[in-house]
Amino acid sequence: MAALAALFASPSLPFPSTSASSSSPSCSCRFRPAVACAPRHPPASRRVTRRFDEVRKRRGGGIGGGGGGGGGSLASSTRKDKGLSIDFKESQVADFEDLEEDKFLNAVVKIKVKRRGDDKKYVAKVLARGTECDLAMLSVENEEFWRGTEPLQLGRLPCLQDSVTVVGYPLGGDTISVTKGVVSRIEVTPYAHGTSDLLGVQIDAAINAGNSGGPAFNEQGECIGVAFQVFRSDEAENIGYVIPTTVVSHFLNDYRKNGKYTGFPCLGVLLQKLENPALRESLKVPSSEGVLVRRVEPTAPASSVLRKGDVITSFDGVSVGCEGTVPFRSTERIAFRYLTSQKYAGDVAQLGIIREGNVMKVQTILHPRKHLVPFNVDGGQPSYLIVAGLVFTPLTEPFIEEECEDTLGLKLLAKARYSLSTFEGEQIVIVSQVLANDVNIGYEHMGNQQVIKLNGTMIKNIHHLAHLVDTCQDKFLTFEFEDDFLVVLDREEAAAASSDIQKEHAIPSVRSLDLSEPYVDTNHEVQNQGEDFGDSPVTNFELGVDCLLWA
Repeated sequence: MAALAALFASPSLPFPSTSASSSSPSCSCRFRPAVACAPRHPPASRRVTRRFDEVRKRRGGGIGGGGGGGGGSLASSTRKDKGLSIDFKESQVADFEDLEEDKFLNAVVKIKVKRRGDDKKYVAKVLARGTECDLAMLSVENEEFWRGTEPLQLGRLPCLQDSVTVVGYPLGGDTISVTKGVVSRIEVTPYAHGTSDLLGVQIDAAINAGNSGGPAFNEQGECIGVAFQVFRSDEAENIGYVIPTTVVSHFLNDYRKNGKYTGFPCLGVLLQKLENPALRESLKVPSSEGVLVRRVEPTAPASSVLRKGDVITSFDGVSVGCEGTVPFRSTERIAFRYLTSQKYAGDVAQLGIIREGNVMKVQTILHPRKHLVPFNVDGGQPSYLIVAGLVFTPLTEPFIEEECEDTLGLKLLAKARYSLSTFEGEQIVIVSQVLANDVNIGYEHMGNQQVIKLNGTMIKNIHHLAHLVDTCQDKFLTFEFEDDFLVVLDREEAAAASSDIQKEHAIPSVRSLDLSEPYVDTNHEVQNQGEDFGDSPVTNFELGVDCLLWA
């Protein structure tokens, strides 16, 4: 089983003494819970965006780092033992009630940790998980576990060529492993496990399967980040990535402020560089600055103050260059989205814009992105509705990864990659399969088709579909699917067949528990997404994420 290193207890390795004075700032984590790289399933060979939200019994229900590394723990020599690691996971039998994500994980998975030199294992609980930043927060309630531990010092963001030491449990053995290298690059990096581009530290120290979650130290013994992914390519080698302490601190502060993880906000716009002088002149931009707004997400708060054709020239007073970069430290520049990632959900940002030659200042609230096809399943359990054997479920990235692309079809995949939500709560609802029964004869071969309407009403989301089915008084249930495919069911016969289908297929309920809640209408009109794909993916896959692998 893979080990996950905690951030609040550093291994007592032979680093130089930290008592010497240093001009660089550092912070000491005072939280009791441990922070580790967020657990997940092993990576898919096709795409490395595997999520761990849908913990399935057929997969053993386990969660963990990218593999390798046994039940060891971080080291201690003559000093106090400061190390801990996730040792192994055990599936648990649970009554799946209306659980939040952290509660769901604690219900289906038991995570145990131990300290080096101690065979006793302690149960840890998941307090929060950040899928975007690939981090999770764990807590051990047994005070005996914490006896003798010391808080880990988080160091400053390293500089290029600074030495870095990575500790973990990679493949090749069961005991602790230490590798050393230097910092090669610091920039905004796509996080393969998450849905955001956040600050990342590239290093050349060996990072292999099992290193995920292991701390990375500088020469002063301070933690400068957490190892989490590598870049695999025939044209490159020794490219590993570390989650820097700035991202870790954001995760911790978010939990401290809100009592839960709320995510990294974004502006919700698609931008274009303004390097071409003629392009800048046509937009009446007087100098080499700013980025062009190509598209604004309808669900983003910025949609009320920004529009297509605006040029963003500053963010909270920081000038934005024509290449989409902003000043970073003394002599460096970094991608503009770094500034938004430093904010918290609900924060207000002031934007300087040029609109048709007029210089303006506008303010907008920042929130995490609302994806039409979510990257994670809220609550851990996917929603579903069974009507006369037709299994309806929202389209999600975990579902896409489980299915073969040929069975989904290019049109559905194009919607997943390119379409935007037009209102909050909108979903693409599909029939994933049909449970054969006399009532659905002729439809049993359906699968992975989007349902558009029920009895002429556009479907907003799966909760709306359940509401339409429950309140229908017509003789027939008429489902309209993509490409005008029709499914017509006798309403009374469909209701009568439900119990037989449940018994035959051993299904405890014809709908997920979240659909039992009263439906609240959003009063938003559903727009046909069929032709409105846009010209750029709404994910970060175009940035070469396919080469990033879990460590």
